[in-house]
Amino acid sequence: MIDKVQYGEYAGNKRLGAADYKLSYHCSNGRSAYTFCMCPGGVVVGAASEEGYLVTNGMSEYKRDKENANSALLVGIYPEDFESDHPLAGVEFQRKWEKKAFEIGGYNYHAPAQLVKDFLNDKPSKKLGKVKPTYLPGITLTDLKECLPDFVIDTLKEAIPAFDKKLKGFAMSDAVMTGVETRSSSPIRIKRNENYESNISGIYPIGEGAGYAGGIVSAAVDGIKGAEMIASKYAPFIKKIKE
Repeated sequence: MIDKVQYGEYAGNKRLGAADYKLSYHCSNGRSAYTFCMCPGGVVVGAASEEGYLVTNGMSEYKRDKENANSALLVGIYPEDFESDHPLAGVEFQRKWEKKAFEIGGYNYHAPAQLVKDFLNDKPSKKLGKVKPTYLPGITLTDLKECLPDFVIDTLKEAIPAFDKKLKGFAMSDAVMTGVETRSSSPIRIKRNENYESNISGIYPIGEGAGYAGGIVSAAVDGIKGAEMIASKYAPFIKKIKE
């Protein structure tokens, strides 16, 4: 379906491979929703890092020849959404919803899932359609509102039909939504000055984990800029030594 929408009459041409997409939408509630880490011909995988919590992610193998396409559906989060002003409040916010997903999924690392038509109509899903989920060890059909913040649910309900207008079929009734994806970017930021240096001399917080990037490319760019700052700091000393 994605190939046909993106390639039109050229869909199926082996030289093209599986089609991808990137969608974004600004909702009436002031939030933004967008697709992230789109995986053509890929699978949804588990990414939990501690016992009793559930996290999903997506991936494509080299050939990108699996049956389904998948992408994360992300909604913007602000520090004001956290339940405290503790420096690690963002981490606790993640853990809260990962724990709920584990519980709703059945306490056995099955991921909670819901069909798009049921999600939009505020109904728990009871059975699958023609789209078969790829997540292992399995999924539990349920209502995703049980393991996502209300503002995320409201934003996605508005965004998904809008995405469908841009990519016809995106909101197909039996598409499977699998939760939860909470690790799209770092929930903390290690403060640094204009020279990229932290309050501890010689320590340079860089890239995604430090809270200054949102993907592979932006993390690489941040690393290059950080390296340039470090080089410029020590350049006078190196010049003096050479002299």
